[in-house]
Amino acid sequence: MIPRTISPQILARLQSNPAVVLLGPRQVGKTTLARQIARQWPGESIYLDMERPADRRRLEDADQYLRGLPDHLIVIDEIQKTPGLFETLRGVIDEWRFAGKPNGHFSLLGSAGIELLQQASESLAGRLATLSVEPIQCSEASAAAISNDKLWLRGGFPLSLLSNDDQSSLDWRRDFIRSYLERDVPLFAPRLPAQTIGGFWAMLASAQGAITNQSQLAASLGLSSPAVGRYVDLLVDLCLVRRLAPYHANITKRLVKAPKLYVRDSGLLHALLEIESVDQLLSHLVCGASYEGFVIENLIAAAGPRYRPYFFRTHVGAEIDLLLVKGDTPEIAIEVKRSSAPSPSRGFGSACDTLGVEKRFVVYPGEERFPVRHGALAVGLGEMLIMLRNREPEGRGDP
Repeated sequence: MIPRTISPQILARLQSNPAVVLLGPRQVGKTTLARQIARQWPGESIYLDMERPADRRRLEDADQYLRGLPDHLIVIDEIQKTPGLFETLRGVIDEWRFAGKPNGHFSLLGSAGIELLQQASESLAGRLATLSVEPIQCSEASAAAISNDKLWLRGGFPLSLLSNDDQSSLDWRRDFIRSYLERDVPLFAPRLPAQTIGGFWAMLASAQGAITNQSQLAASLGLSSPAVGRYVDLLVDLCLVRRLAPYHANITKRLVKAPKLYVRDSGLLHALLEIESVDQLLSHLVCGASYEGFVIENLIAAAGPRYRPYFFRTHVGAEIDLLLVKGDTPEIAIEVKRSSAPSPSRGFGSACDTLGVEKRFVVYPGEERFPVRHGALAVGLGEMLIMLRNREPEGRGDP
């Protein structure tokens, strides 16, 4: 089992909030984390899984059942299956608060993102903290002596990453994709055909990191543009696809205004494309885009809520792969290179100059840091993650 860096955050949020929601796709490790936290909790705890009929029966009279557990940490898994429960939780939490009970009563786990968060926020406003549980990141894998290349190939879902060999890992990911299409898509979007969504998901994998052209995607699948939009929304909501928004600056240049789409977990990306090994990956057309998405996911997770992530591109080719914005100020520009001798493009330098970004980095697979052109600094992925987590990144390369 790989220790997760988010564990202390979960415990701290539970100690200061009546309820905490953990969001993330299935099999990402939410249940394991919640059970670990429950074991550390100073009082008693109880675990309820809304996929188990016996646990659902316990909550047929949820109000009475939950009020009978005032001193427990109550973990409710797959909470999206019982959306009506949020109203009951609000009443129970308010009664306990009025009675002076401590925080940390409910740990709620969900497999969908935006829709579940909206339901929870509306019902439990002022009573709720939310945390996203991501697949295993580079720093966590490194602490467990797992190489970045292995993590990149297999992705961060624990059962995939820790499989005995690459073939077993790929088999697990194929089954995971099939399960999502057969079970979760009908659950969250009963009117959307799962088979078509599977084809659409694979198409997004082939175009990893591309600017979204909704009309082109619709024509390729024989669908309407609004239908494609619904498919994208579903995969984003299930935390399987990242929609990276473009940064709109108040400048005279014409800017790209459509988002980029990335399959968030590199292992799922490779399974969708039937890539079985690192050697096969390194010779595949998607290699550069795959590594870019892998790095961007890790950097966004390390940056946390202090920054909002964007990309930036003009119609004449000036581009920043990842732009981290604090407040209204673009502060950190990052270009990703899968190269042992990385050098930023002229378009990267031009984009940084246009936005006035001083902190410029080229992130690559090596470990040395050295100045490169356009005022940028080349740093390894591991060092960049440490800088984002622990302090403000500093420094420029040679002009």
